[in-house]
This record gives sequence, C-alpha cells and structure tokens, in this order.
Amino acid sequence: MVRAGIGDRVEGFHAVAAAVEAGRASFVRIEQRRLKGGAYTGLADAARASGAKVEYVDDVRDEALTSAPQGVVAVCRPKQTVSLEEAAATTNPAALLVFDHLDDQRNLGAAIRSAVAAGLRSVVVPKRRAAPIGAAAFKAAAGTLEEVSLVEVSSIPEALRRLEQLGVWRVGLDGSGERSLFGFDLLAEPVAVVVGAEGTGLHRLTAERCDAIVRIPHAGPAESLNASVATALAVFEVSRARGWVS
Repeated sequence: MVRAGIGDRVEGFHAVAAAVEAGRASFVRIEQRRLKGGAYTGLADAARASGAKVEYVDDVRDEALTSAPQGVVAVCRPKQTVSLEEAAATTNPAALLVFDHLDDQRNLGAAIRSAVAAGLRSVVVPKRRAAPIGAAAFKAAAGTLEEVSLVEVSSIPEALRRLEQLGVWRVGLDGSGERSLFGFDLLAEPVAVVVGAEGTGLHRLTAERCDAIVRIPHAGPAESLNASVATALAVFEVSRARGWVS
C-alpha cells in the first residue's frame, strides 16, 4: 500500500542518506560547498549507484521545506506502509508505538528516532487530523523512519480494537494514569504503547480502548513532558523490561 506524499520529499544528510540506502531516492540535489567534505561526496556516489540523478547547486534552501536542510534535498518514491498484522509480527513479542493524533512533525520524527534506538520498529499513525509524515518528520527522525514498519489507519480506536484481537495489550501514556510507567508488568508482554497529542493527551475513545493508562512520575513542578521526550522514556522502558537494553 502506498499513499502519495509519505516521504516523497526528504531533507537533511542522514535522512537523505537513509532514503538512498533504502532505494527510494530518484533525484538528489547537493550544495557545491558541501563537497569539500568526504561525507557528501560519498552520498552523491551512493545516490548515483542506486540509480538516482544527482545535481550540484549553490543553495538548496530556496526549495527546502525545512528551515535547515543541511545542504541536501531529495525527491523520493513514497515510503510503503504495511498492515497492522504485519507490524505486530515485526518483533517477538510484539512491540508497537501508536500515535493518537500528534500535531508536530518534529515531535513525531524525534519520537520515532527514539523508538528505533530502543528496538521498537512498528509505528501506527492516523491518516487524518494529525501531523503529516513530511520532510520535517523525516529530518527529525535522522534516517530512522526508513527502518520502521509504518501503518496508517482511519481510526486509532478501531486499530486498538484489532490489536486486542491479535493478542496485543494496549497501554496508554497519560498524566491521568494511576500506575507508573516504570516497572509496569505488561510492558514485557505483546504491547502497543499509545501516545497522545501535545496538550490534549489521549482522546476519550482512544483511552477507553486501552487496557491500562500509565503515567510518567514527576519529581519536580513541570506539568507535562514534550511528547517526544515522554515517548523516549516509554520505549526505553519497554526495551528494558524485555532485556533488550540494560
């Protein structure tokens, strides 16, 4: 399944390099001055070897979609998505990250970068009423979006219902949770960690579909954490509970 627009424009060195390695890049434009270092020359060589057209220009910022494209932009074939069933089978036991309508592409990309670092490779996002998975998300993910099994769904609550049928526990992350994230026993089981939107948290129907709601305990007066920071803590706790990291 392919939806036009997912990763069709990629910017930033690591994001473009990963798209080239994945075979998605069709056209790469690099600033001439960047060729003084070996990294960008290597990127150009790899892009040509993959079949992409490479062009050198004075400045890519006029065509960039992000504020700091790091001297390189690429036009790519859209990233493929997978089914929920395929995503649940990516790791054993299953470990999925579900985003309940995040609003900021950069938070989305940063959260996915943390998830991949922690060993979670399956990500579920809504098709509508959420941040698009565009150039800013790919840049913030620093190449790790190429590593994930990405699922797009019409309804997050319905996706959570289907995960229940697949034997996956649904654990929501929200400040209203009665249990602490840390040491929560279900994280070692087949699990989907559900992260709410910035500011509003989990939507009511999403929370109702969760088997448990957990919170990140605070020692100081901060009201809440940035969504990507909260996600990082959650995915590494999943990884720790499974012995993937120590």
